[in-house]
Amino acid sequence: MKFKFLIAALIAATAGSSMAAETFNIDPNHTFPSFEADHMGLSVWRGKFGKTTGTVQLDRAARKGSLDIVIDAKTIDFGLEAMNVHARKADMFNVEKFPEVTYKSTSLKFDGDKLVAVEGDLTLLGVTKPVTLNVSKFKCIMHPRYKREVCGADATGEFKRSDFGMNYGLPNFSPEVKLAIQVEAIKAD
Repeated sequence: MKFKFLIAALIAATAGSSMAAETFNIDPNHTFPSFEADHMGLSVWRGKFGKTTGTVQLDRAARKGSLDIVIDAKTIDFGLEAMNVHARKADMFNVEKFPEVTYKSTSLKFDGDKLVAVEGDLTLLGVTKPVTLNVSKFKCIMHPRYKREVCGADATGEFKRSDFGMNYGLPNFSPEVKLAIQVEAIKAD
């Protein structure tokens, strides 16, 4: 299966003006990393993770920041319980040994004031490799319910699951994974 994720959250903090680094907490009710993988050339299987936490540090004036994301691997959901159960086993996500998937940024990339990408390290199955997230949409607003600034983003990336040791079904199932992340983050108090 192909596996992409979450890192889009990183961007969840880039709008307006600020003179110092601000902290945004990933909203677990509005952040769901999803992924898709080829199924023997017949169809594309899609899944998502149901629980994500993390923080974004952002210094907008300096165009610097960081992203630290943690995904609960046990919350994988393909929409088919039999597949969910199998995906949690040792030959795929091995959630007993590796209960979390993490992403830590190494840099945020801007085009002027617009966040366009996040470079960072994805850790899956105990293996860490670089993965770049491209940001296609980013916006911050004063949230009418929270009465605090909330930033949201859409990000995408790609990687080979086999680079992380997830070799189940190869070569019938492609090793390439496409990742899509819709993310929202709430400014910390």
